[in-house]
Amino acid sequence: MKGRNYDVCIVGGLGHVGLPFGIHLAASGKKVVLYDINLQTHKTVSEAKMPFRENGAESILEKVLNKNLFLSTEKRTISESRFVVVVIGTDVDDEMKHKYDLFRRFFDEILEYIDDGQHVILRSTVFPGTTERIRDYLKSEGKSPRITFSPERISEGRAMDELRTLPQIIGAFRHSDFEEARELFLPSTGETIELSPKEAELAKLFTNAWRYILFSISNQFYQIATDSNLDFYKIYDAITLNYPRTKYMPRAGFAAGPCLFKDTVQLSSYANNEQFLGNASMGVNEGLPAFIIERLKKRYPIKEKVIGILGMTFKADSDDTRSSLAMKLRKLLMAEDIKGLLCSDVHLKGDGFVSTERLIAESDIIIIGAPHSEYADLDLKDKVVVDVWNYFKKGGLF
Repeated sequence: MKGRNYDVCIVGGLGHVGLPFGIHLAASGKKVVLYDINLQTHKTVSEAKMPFRENGAESILEKVLNKNLFLSTEKRTISESRFVVVVIGTDVDDEMKHKYDLFRRFFDEILEYIDDGQHVILRSTVFPGTTERIRDYLKSEGKSPRITFSPERISEGRAMDELRTLPQIIGAFRHSDFEEARELFLPSTGETIELSPKEAELAKLFTNAWRYILFSISNQFYQIATDSNLDFYKIYDAITLNYPRTKYMPRAGFAAGPCLFKDTVQLSSYANNEQFLGNASMGVNEGLPAFIIERLKKRYPIKEKVIGILGMTFKADSDDTRSSLAMKLRKLLMAEDIKGLLCSDVHLKGDGFVSTERLIAESDIIIIGAPHSEYADLDLKDKVVVDVWNYFKKGGLF
């Protein structure tokens, strides 16, 4: 690390991907600086507090902060680090196409802090070919650092365990680049896998699209059964009980979050919109909130009902509402002529939310938006319960 103050600088280091990774690397002995311009989050983390839920992270943060883990809002810290790990939000535009320009502008902003002795690691999900385009762009600007794509593959909330146990894919142009990136990951990750950058980029998209398509199959089956006035979960239990060929069939539920939908969109765009399974899965999963509303309209006079949504995050035991279908359901219900709408989440405050107790007391119909573990012992009494997840084991019929 001659001439460098840090082993690693994580750019965008205070987000859901960068912060757990930085804590993990620091705990494994690396000297890490988290560069981020979010001042509010910077203040929170500087007090050894996690700005979002991540099991086990805060206790490790307390141990490594200002020892192996440092915070910075100064761009120059990029030049002081051997490895530069880029974790910036990736998105698609209004035409559902990947925003490469976001990366181009980002590297324009940090160009003066990059030199040929560094190793740049892209960790955000990117459109296939992005790593190569960034390498070529840097070369055109007279910069030739090593550059690899090493995707983050953890499940939000489980980062501190999965960063230690999941194999790390490393997409490298040369084997020597792979070996150097492996040097960063191996002390804290038991296994690494070498791919080309484009193979690694597709591996990440394939993984999330595969999961998203799997969820859509169960959600489609749920809608078919429910429209036939049949209990989906009675059928589900019958076909999955001790039957190995359905062991990976997921339960129905809101398939959402910051990655699954977006990455399926990016894969579809890469395949010239001929990824028919992915396109169909988006319609099924994103259409589930509307299906619930239409089903309620057929069975109940909802103009006379107060409807409550219990759990507003994108998945259970999370405080993250990004791309949450419970939030989408809320917007759709606000456009309906119903007597009242109440929303509650044990992990969220504000935004017009009410307590769990008030929602249960005042709602005629309760929709389970996110099945948090804190809800396990709730008594929903004589309410109509829409429980796509079958969390309360009452079956999927409503």
